[in-house]
Amino acid sequence: MSADEFDPEIERLFARTPHLADAALFNARVEQRLQKGSRVRFFALGLAGAVGGVVAVRETMSVNLGLGEGDGVVAGDALGQGIRSTSLSVQSTVQSGLDQFGLGNLELGSMGGMQLFWIAAGALIALAAAGVMKLSQEM
Repeated sequence: MSADEFDPEIERLFARTPHLADAALFNARVEQRLQKGSRVRFFALGLAGAVGGVVAVRETMSVNLGLGEGDGVVAGDALGQGIRSTSLSVQSTVQSGLDQFGLGNLELGSMGGMQLFWIAAGALIALAAAGVMKLSQEM
């Protein structure tokens, strides 16, 4: 068979997709795995968002807006008092919510850089181990 005859023959063979007997089962298993992965992803992203939201609210409540006792308009002072009272009430509500979950005394800022490094390294090692376990189960 010459090269001129071989190339069209190969193209014809690969142009036709063979129909396998278990194609429907294969498609169902692929869809099931895709759905399972999206549930895990949805849960992980939701949990990360909730933790990030709690940290963001807690840090926002400790921001000093500079609306203290100074020279200014009376309406500005009244607005400053309103913002301060609202901020204190929200901060106390968030703090009581954190205390209910046992996270009231959680302060990452008081840790040293080396402690945070080892915490992050441990978390990454645990994440890698979980990934290896998942991969080994799928194979």
